[in-house]
Amino acid sequence: MVLLGPPGVGKTHLAIALGIEAVRAGFRVQFANASALIERLAKADREKRLEEMIRELSRFQLIIIDEMGYLPFDDFGAHCFFQLVSRRYERASIIFTSNKSYGEWETSSKIMSLQRLFLIGFSIIALLSI
Repeated sequence: MVLLGPPGVGKTHLAIALGIEAVRAGFRVQFANASALIERLAKADREKRLEEMIRELSRFQLIIIDEMGYLPFDDFGAHCFFQLVSRRYERASIIFTSNKSYGEWETSSKIMSLQRLFLIGFSIIALLSI
């Protein structure tokens, strides 16, 4: 699921509420800031532990990734992030929040591949300011 909209409309609040309900239903949930998660993935890859980290994250049936696209990340970070998302695709759930439209995200090939995954396989909810 991708929650898109301008700042202050409740994307993170809604994502957290969905995460809390998932926990109440017995699911394991992880919440992460996108930039911090990408940094952790990149560090794990440099330390030859990316596979291990992805396995650790696979324990969670839902990962909420907040502020996607807010800070730019390089091709290496995009590669590491793509590994996580592609491994979870059709196996486990991810909720993304972003205050940027897809067109405003970085234009690296890995990010463009992620955009295709989002458009094909994720529900997109645009939250509009009232």
